[in-house]
Amino acid sequence: MKKLSNITVKEFRDLLMRLGLQPLRTAGGHEIWMKPGLRRTIVFQTHVEPIPEFVVRNAIRDLGMTRQEFMDILESM
Repeated sequence: MKKLSNITVKEFRDLLMRLGLQPLRTAGGHEIWMKPGLRRTIVFQTHVEPIPEFVVRNAIRDLGMTRQEFMDILESM
């Protein structure tokens, strides 16, 4: 089973695309993703591998998902 603490940048990008988010821009080593209806953008560093767990937790909250829903999608990829 995958853990929140070892999600690669590629897996995170693929998951965001699967959820319908689009990359807005890359600013200095950070990618900014958005989807209509989201209150906040999803921002993560592209030079830190794996994605820090607190970034993943914040993204789950901002997407309005449960951890289990997020993990189910991640496992199905």
